[in-house]
Amino acid sequence: MKYRIFFVWMLLILLISKSCRKSHFELPVGSEVITDKGRGTGTVTWNKEMNLVLEGFVFVNDGQVLTIEPGTIIRFKAGQGATASALIVARGGKIIANGTKDEPIVFTAKSDDLNGSIAKDATGLWGGILILGRAPLNTDFGKDFIEGIPASEPRGEYGGSLIDDNSGELSFISIRYAGSTLYHDNEINGLTLGGVGNATKIENIEIINSADDGIEIFGGTVSLKNIISFHSDDDAIDYDLGYQGKMQFVLAVQAAGNAGNLIEGSGALDPVYQKPYSIPYLSNLTLIGNQDTIAGKVISLNRFAGGTIVNSIMVEQQLGATIEYTNASTDCYSQWLTGKLKIENNVHYNVGSNIPDSIFKLNGIGMGDELIQNWADYFELGNNEIKDVGISAQIEFNYLPKVSTGDNLYNHTDTWFETTNYKGAFGTYDWTEGWSSFDEHWTKNIE
Repeated sequence: MKYRIFFVWMLLILLISKSCRKSHFELPVGSEVITDKGRGTGTVTWNKEMNLVLEGFVFVNDGQVLTIEPGTIIRFKAGQGATASALIVARGGKIIANGTKDEPIVFTAKSDDLNGSIAKDATGLWGGILILGRAPLNTDFGKDFIEGIPASEPRGEYGGSLIDDNSGELSFISIRYAGSTLYHDNEINGLTLGGVGNATKIENIEIINSADDGIEIFGGTVSLKNIISFHSDDDAIDYDLGYQGKMQFVLAVQAAGNAGNLIEGSGALDPVYQKPYSIPYLSNLTLIGNQDTIAGKVISLNRFAGGTIVNSIMVEQQLGATIEYTNASTDCYSQWLTGKLKIENNVHYNVGSNIPDSIFKLNGIGMGDELIQNWADYFELGNNEIKDVGISAQIEFNYLPKVSTGDNLYNHTDTWFETTNYKGAFGTYDWTEGWSSFDEHWTKNIE
């Protein structure tokens, strides 16, 4: 009888132990914890056999080159405030992280076994990826200290005068569950680009469930292609401090209840009229919002920001394209009057009340009915249209248009942009397939 009882107890212990292992991911034996201690990473190569865990702020210092091979999974210890973990490429450092479609590079939380150990709506489990360069800003001295890193850390400085500065290469990268809080109202974004130059390559990147912005760009000239910003808690794409780069093929999707903006563009801080102005050039965006909040906008421009946003699809948002009026000679409204702000040849559906006057809105004091109507009229004058192309965010899993969007296209003169016969981020080829994980998260969230 004693042996039977002993056997039953042993069986129960084994079952409990097995159950615990399923719910709590343990890193493989031999995993290496990387800390900084002021030395940075050094010039080193990380590969998929290494089982790396980063603890605290880990920098790629000036003069160092961090190479990450395809298929590498890099995990970060959980933490908030002083215990947050992040990878920061300092000015003069370089990261060469080129995954492939079959073997993307993944940055994620320590507890992520990539097979369901983390809830798919989790956010803010670790810090994020920050890249700092020497390209121009519109701050007083052309430099600043990056948001999310204590100002006492000199390696957090960014900015300079090198338009073609090169911080390295990132491609086929997945950044998941980032955005932990350093202190109140100072979070780290999924991907932060500070003063990054246009010789830096950033393509095929997804940011999943950031607790702050998906991507925030502070000045610089860097350009991006094939970008997914999915279910961030704040803005999907945020730019300011004189950003002058380009983007093409961007899919941005908000979670239900998100009060942030899909695109937020801002200029300088104090004074707001400093140059260079934030005037990026964005094309072929698919921006999918939600209808259950009246706070967030499809596009929000303020503090003298301009920019070109064309050939894009914008759906499911209660507020459309709102720009700021301050009666200054270079405010957002004036940037539009002088041709430095264009929102043209785009498709909108279920934005505002689905009529033009409800989509293009002016925001400010003392602007008067005539100016308000001028901006509202620009919806049609700028060849924008209201059209159902079959994209739906919250009801069914569909981000590809079901009808043709190839008419009435904006013609690029800048040869950096690929010529397309469609609006939005997708034609007949779905570039997210094979390497991205956002569809798994979206399917879970709409079930």
